[in-house]
Amino acid sequence: MKTVLRSAWERLSIYLPIILMAVLALCSYWLVRNTPIFTAAGVAAPVSHEPDYFMRTFSVKTFDALGRLKSEVLGVEARHFPDNDTVEIDKVRIRSVNPEGLVTVATADRGLSNADGSEVQLFGNAVVVREAVTSKGVVLQPRLEFRSDFLHAYMETERVRSNKPVTLIRGKDTFTADTMDYDNLDRQMQLNGRVRGILQPQAAP
Repeated sequence: MKTVLRSAWERLSIYLPIILMAVLALCSYWLVRNTPIFTAAGVAAPVSHEPDYFMRTFSVKTFDALGRLKSEVLGVEARHFPDNDTVEIDKVRIRSVNPEGLVTVATADRGLSNADGSEVQLFGNAVVVREAVTSKGVVLQPRLEFRSDFLHAYMETERVRSNKPVTLIRGKDTFTADTMDYDNLDRQMQLNGRVRGILQPQAAP
């Protein structure tokens, strides 16, 4: 009996590695079939041009490092677009004050501003007014007013551009042109296309 059992065990031991490998293979197959699959995080979906927040009947003020008012933006409704970090404003009014205290006011039916309000595109009944520069009651620079269906205002660099017909009122003088590029810091005005001007006579000293 012992001889028979020993003989059977010897024969079984010959096939034992094969049996173990088969069992391991079955276990591996079972694990593969039943293990949850964790997929790699997909590429983030592109941000759509949809507003992520609104403001209504608002006023936003910014101040410089010394606490002086730098700009104030008002409007009926504003919508922020995260894809390009712009703000679209209905019935916009922007009041900007430079370090010398010179005030510039921009208004329009609709405005499109960058994140910090330093660059604003004005659409529909666009008006930009730079108040006169005076010293001790003497006018150093006359009041400037720009009117157009579209104006592109750079509030910090004091530049106004338009690729559409524009009217410029400088003091008592009036100019019209098809396009315009005005740089207040360099005191340069470029009027293009059909340029017309009405100059009022200067008052006698």
